Amino acid sequence: MGNPKHTEVSVARQSPQRPDADEPELDDTTGVAEPDDTEDTGRASTSADRSLWDEVRIDPVEIALPAGTGFTLRAYRPAGELTPTDVTERDQDDPFLARRQVIEEDDETVVILDEEFAEEFAESDEDEPSRRRRDADATGDSETDEAEDEDATDEADDEEVPVFLSHRGKLLLFKTPESLVSFIRSGAPNDLSQLDSWNELSERVEPADIAPLDEDTYELDLVVENLRGGHDAWDSTLLIEAGEIARDLSYALRLPAVLDMLSAGSSLDNLDEALRATVSGGIGGFMGRRRLKKIGAQTASLGWRTIVGKISAVVDWRD
Repeated sequence: MGNPKHTEVSVARQSPQRPDADEPELDDTTGVAEPDDTEDTGRASTSADRSLWDEVRIDPVEIALPAGTGFTLRAYRPAGELTPTDVTERDQDDPFLARRQVIEEDDETVVILDEEFAEEFAESDEDEPSRRRRDADATGDSETDEAEDEDATDEADDEEVPVFLSHRGKLLLFKTPESLVSFIRSGAPNDLSQLDSWNELSERVEPADIAPLDEDTYELDLVVENLRGGHDAWDSTLLIEAGEIARDLSYALRLPAVLDMLSAGSSLDNLDEALRATVSGGIGGFMGRRRLKKIGAQTASLGWRTIVGKISAVVDWRD
């Protein structure tokens, strides 16, 4: 099954038919009439003004989920400039997650106690010179590890990461541009308000500005059905874009389970790489198609059904 949004654009670009299409239309002065600029030739012939979004470095995004389609906002900023969304309240509402966290904390405490006891027994069996050498080596290793950790932290802080219009671990999705603009202007708390360009956006944005680009429009509602259609029916563009938005959302909304499912070396990451190879063409495309044949359609569809379900569970729909 193909991607509907591409079909829509191709249809919109077709020239409207007229009854006298075989003969040019004339006017009284210049011969052939000029085309009417006010004629509606479809959405693809119009382009929204992008100057506002370029200035504030925030983009409108449209996401289709099984429960419906909504608009939201996304930006990319260095990780060191962002405060991650607070998921404490969201996770407390999930009894299974809360129980797992308690168990992990208990296990961690046991491990720490075991390590302390082990060190005490080991030190009691050491002679003084051996203990001094061990302490000196540990100090040197610790200093090296700290330097390496600082370098890694600096690199991580400089890396640009996604942040969405979200609040307390919930993605805010709006069914109409008007409702999204009303929220932006309301001054309600959200994770994007920490950006230095947020106030400017809230003062200038209009409903007509909420016009996401094609690359910022995602159809997660079609992914599972497309994968169930088998290898020959898989839509590379649909699935690649779904992977991109799922990774962004799972990072910004702190969904480690989804990040793990899409992490390097996972079956769904292998699917993504194979799809990208087929799009690139050439020998890489040939090898990509061979790799796709080895990926089970049922496994892929089940995995993506889980991902879409987890993302849907953290959506806060706003009318």
